[in-house]
Amino acid sequence: MGTRDARVDAYIRKSAAFARPILTHLREVVHDACPEVQETIKWKMPSFDYKGLLCGVAAFKAHCAFGFWKHDLVVGQYDAKAREAMGSFGRITSLGDLPPKTLLKRYVRTAMRLNENGVKPTRAKAGPRKPIPMHPDLGKALAKDRKAAAAFEAFSPSHRREYLEWITEAKQDATRARRIAQAIEWLAEGKPRNWKYMKR
Repeated sequence: MGTRDARVDAYIRKSAAFARPILTHLREVVHDACPEVQETIKWKMPSFDYKGLLCGVAAFKAHCAFGFWKHDLVVGQYDAKAREAMGSFGRITSLGDLPPKTLLKRYVRTAMRLNENGVKPTRAKAGPRKPIPMHPDLGKALAKDRKAAAAFEAFSPSHRREYLEWITEAKQDATRARRIAQAIEWLAEGKPRNWKYMKR
């Protein structure tokens, strides 16, 4: 017998009006296809377990997402465009964006069989990543703060990359300037970009 988690009820209640019927529908499809499914919250989103992680849902401001942990093995290349967003079916803004209920249930049962058989998710091996060039504005700021510059140079390539991506991804000059100021402050303290999430 499966379980329902009150935290999932609360998550659905707090979601935007457009999202509630989508989340409710997906929840019922999963329970219908897998009566022994266990609900939980993982990564602050409703997740469904059956002999391991099966699938999960999420609601955002303007869309929902639903995905299988073993996406490639369950859904395959359902829709290349769908993979442009989180989940297995891309940006879901209405029930019409989902596959038919019978197909969704078939996917859930496929995911169940994979978990029953202990099949591990497939993950494509990442090739070498292109180096990110130093952003000129960050370079100037580092030149003015020797302590921050020394910390940046001492960091591993991955930690330097985190800062460079954060700075270069800023779309507006004001946002970039704020991020650079914050980066210099953290670097002067010897902190990597994601220091808040590191285990202490």
